[in-house]
Amino acid sequence: MGDRLPGTFEVTVEGIVHDRRTPARPHELTVLRVRRRLEQVLPEGLVAHTGTPDVEHAGEGVMRHPDVMVIAEADMEGEGSFDPYTVLAAIEVVSRSNPDNDWVGKMRDYPLLGIPVYALFDPRTGSGAVLGDIHTTPAGPRYAARREFVYGEKVTIGDWTIPTEGLPLYAD
Repeated sequence: MGDRLPGTFEVTVEGIVHDRRTPARPHELTVLRVRRRLEQVLPEGLVAHTGTPDVEHAGEGVMRHPDVMVIAEADMEGEGSFDPYTVLAAIEVVSRSNPDNDWVGKMRDYPLLGIPVYALFDPRTGSGAVLGDIHTTPAGPRYAARREFVYGEKVTIGDWTIPTEGLPLYAD
């Protein structure tokens, strides 16, 4: 379907998510700036990767596509989807058209995949959150720690701190 329908497809524990949107310029500019800022502070051997392939855990039936992921360059070698256990952090820029995919679905799926840090940048509000410390709950793995931030502050994602000045907002 990906060759015939616009947008992106992800597989969650609840089914297929088809985001029909064409990414807005503020979304893509935020992705670019966050990636570049992370690359300035990451040690040799780690990269802030955007693009394909997806992150997939076949046993859980989940395939996600983070806007940015921190991963070792060596773990990018080979074929197929990325192993979620090699992803050190997943970063999402909240979509204007489907914010629940980032704030609800991925907040549920990323700890299930074992991704230790999940950061959200929300151009709708000029704020975000960094989640971590996966723990077990009756509903499955969840993040126990949450640090919120507003644009203009520095934000720490895992071991790396970046500025958030100059990140764009969606127009009303």
